[in-house]
Amino acid sequence: METGAGPGCVQPDMALLEEFGGWLDRERGLSPVSVRCYSKQSKAFLAGIGGAGAVSGLDAGTVTAFMVAWTQDRNTWSAKAMVTSLRAFLRFAHATGRTAVPLAGAVPAVASWRMSSLPRGLKASEIERLLAGCDRDTAVGLRDYAVLSLLAQLGLRGAEAAGLQLGDIDWRAGEIAVTGKGSRTERLPLPAPAGEALAAWLTGGRPTCESRSVFVTVRRPYRPLTPESVRAVMGRACERAGLDRRGTHRFRHALATEMLRAGASLPEVGQVLRHRSQLSTSLYAKVDQNALRPLARRWPGAGQ
Repeated sequence: METGAGPGCVQPDMALLEEFGGWLDRERGLSPVSVRCYSKQSKAFLAGIGGAGAVSGLDAGTVTAFMVAWTQDRNTWSAKAMVTSLRAFLRFAHATGRTAVPLAGAVPAVASWRMSSLPRGLKASEIERLLAGCDRDTAVGLRDYAVLSLLAQLGLRGAEAAGLQLGDIDWRAGEIAVTGKGSRTERLPLPAPAGEALAAWLTGGRPTCESRSVFVTVRRPYRPLTPESVRAVMGRACERAGLDRRGTHRFRHALATEMLRAGASLPEVGQVLRHRSQLSTSLYAKVDQNALRPLARRWPGAGQ
């Protein structure tokens, strides 16, 4: 990456990534969260090939070699994120004349099988430990407790919690408006414990500032929490609880599993989690033991 730009110049890599972000917004209509994710992955790609100046000389072999090296010791989800982002970047590079031939097809797919694993949630005792570790005598503790409460009780995605605005909370109706994937906004009932946690943060912890975001930093300059900040909140909570680091999606899996055990149907789970496809919800059929039990057949010769 070039670092010799003067004080009034923008480094070539950053200028290219800014243009890429604008293209994603204009041509693909991606959400700001997705644009940040794609740009972050593409930044790693540029660093790996020697910077923006190397894009014009790319060939299929270089692209494939980068992916093979980059995915070493990374999990499937990280690898998939890079595949999606890199293909988008290479389409952008070709569309803007930076590469002579389309190279998105040179990005190898990640070997994985849908429905091959069980969703990993959190035990009720682990959720209690994560929440109990927040020091609610401090502003940070009030904020983190409210964030984790929303994740646990409503199954929000980290980006959804970060994107909440003050106007999204309807205290009279006891509802909260959540903007999720595809920029779809849906109104959800606000459980009393989560509402109490939110109220405690807003009245006793949140600093007075111009931002309309529900969750902000507690030190100047006050800024809205980002999805990365929410992941950091989860990471600190895991450390305090003595748990290995877990992702925020574990709360969604735990909520879905608990609903099924309480007798909810898969469509009801999908409605609460706001899945756009029934295929996303069908993953939880494997943890619904009550529904699966009648389908089980005796092993031939068993009991003889």
